[in-house]
Amino acid sequence: MLTLTAKSEDETAKIGATLADTLGAGDVLLLSGELGAGKTTLARALIRRRAGAPIDVPSPTFALVEPYAFDVPLVHVDLYRLEGPEQIVELGLDDALEVGITIVEWPERASSFFTGPRLDIAIGHRRGEGRVITLTPHGESWLRRIEALASGPLAL
Repeated sequence: MLTLTAKSEDETAKIGATLADTLGAGDVLLLSGELGAGKTTLARALIRRRAGAPIDVPSPTFALVEPYAFDVPLVHVDLYRLEGPEQIVELGLDDALEVGITIVEWPERASSFFTGPRLDIAIGHRRGEGRVITLTPHGESWLRRIEALASGPLAL
């Protein structure tokens, strides 16, 4: 587990962009936190970095799924409006989980669906200090990457 403090929106975005450089096919990131915690800020920075350009990145709150056709396909998912865990099957995420990069906001709405290797990213506020971002790896590949990030680009 790696805990970081982001004192501004720009610092949150930098963490997202840094994570983007480590991603490949089959990677899953689960972003949790209260409304306004910074989940979408982190996801947007990550997506823009993968795009290699300052593209428009809408929040998938109403569409639920926003796909991106990058070198490795990426889907940005927001489960806030999910009516029930059974609805997740209708979103067609099975393929995305295997061949692309999947970023999920509000994963707790369908937690039983995300059981494989993944990176859990919890974002919260610490009064006077900004956002606290906790990266919890699940799976050997994620563990190695988080260890490398902790001693490299995200070193405290």
